[in-house]
Amino acid sequence: MAKKEQEKAHALLSPSGAARWMICTPSAVLESQFPDKTSDAAEEGTLAHLLGETIIRNRLGRVSDKAFADAMVNIKKHKFYSPEMLDYMNAYADFVLDELTASRVICPDAEIEVEVQLNLSDYMQDAFGTGDIGIVSDKVLKVIDLKYGKGVKVSCVDNIQMKIYALGFLAIYDIAYDIEEVQMTIYQPRMDNISSYTMKVKDLRDWAENELKPKAKLAFDGLGEYVPSDKCQFCKAKNRCRALAMKNLEALKYEFQDPDLLSDKEITEILTYTDMLVSWANSISGYALQEALNGKKWEGFKLVEGRSVRVITDDEKAAEILSKEGFTDEQIFTRKLAGITSLEKLVSKAKFNELLAGLIDKPQGKPTLVPECDSRPEFNGIEQAKADFQ
Repeated sequence: MAKKEQEKAHALLSPSGAARWMICTPSAVLESQFPDKTSDAAEEGTLAHLLGETIIRNRLGRVSDKAFADAMVNIKKHKFYSPEMLDYMNAYADFVLDELTASRVICPDAEIEVEVQLNLSDYMQDAFGTGDIGIVSDKVLKVIDLKYGKGVKVSCVDNIQMKIYALGFLAIYDIAYDIEEVQMTIYQPRMDNISSYTMKVKDLRDWAENELKPKAKLAFDGLGEYVPSDKCQFCKAKNRCRALAMKNLEALKYEFQDPDLLSDKEITEILTYTDMLVSWANSISGYALQEALNGKKWEGFKLVEGRSVRVITDDEKAAEILSKEGFTDEQIFTRKLAGITSLEKLVSKAKFNELLAGLIDKPQGKPTLVPECDSRPEFNGIEQAKADFQ
């Protein structure tokens, strides 16, 4: 969730959190009492957005070549910059400018906005957001959102955040253009994911009036009921939320013991929230540890030193000593090719595929039990899986 630090810092109702607070309306106010925290993923995503914006503005002639070169010097100093990121953002710029060109074929005066602040207060009190790309022409508004994360593939279909961004761009363009439909696209390069969804403007506005606006009012006032769901993952209050705790602790009512065995129905019920339970338990453990490191005492628990792994502090000196004792280089040294991710960063993803595509194999993944709504095709190698994983 590396999206727009401004939204997190200033807007109680952020577009990036809308999928959560529209389900669990009191959560927006509840989590506002917890401090914002950044992460490596967030910092990396912010840098990718800056790089993509800089490239696009330069190609549009809105940033001079000298200013672009100066900006790149600073960007390349960032700890998360890599040639791989540059390749991805050049491809992102290609995609955006291709979409602009296509719009200008139909409408020569089509306009483009890049990383623009959107006023969303018509639907969400005191709310705003940052739209990555808006391309407007007669009849059609295109909204493009960059997702640099590689943990979860994000779908644009009926995506609440994207619909909110579309409303923000409509507020800018609606007077000058006769817009009939909105084409929304999520561009997620590290997941090879380009997901699009189209809505009629009338349908979008109906949704905003009948769904978004009432839920946003409840959320801003801290009203409604707490509704735990998989959207709780990114809530700042998840470690203290009583509703989420009660939901997850329901699993403890089951006892796995003979002779009173669980029925198939009971196991199916448990499976529906196993992932949420594990994620929540790990989150609680991490929160409690951080609080303990800050000086808090948890009754019945104490901080101890964890398992430590021995390391050699001076490899060259160690090798010299062992060599003098008569051990050969073959005995004391190992040589191993770097991993695929490291090699892609070294030579760039495109070059890596060009050079080593014939040497890469992707073995069949281990079978995993997931809900039927998961987009992956059903596994059909049952007999082979029994042999491989028993």
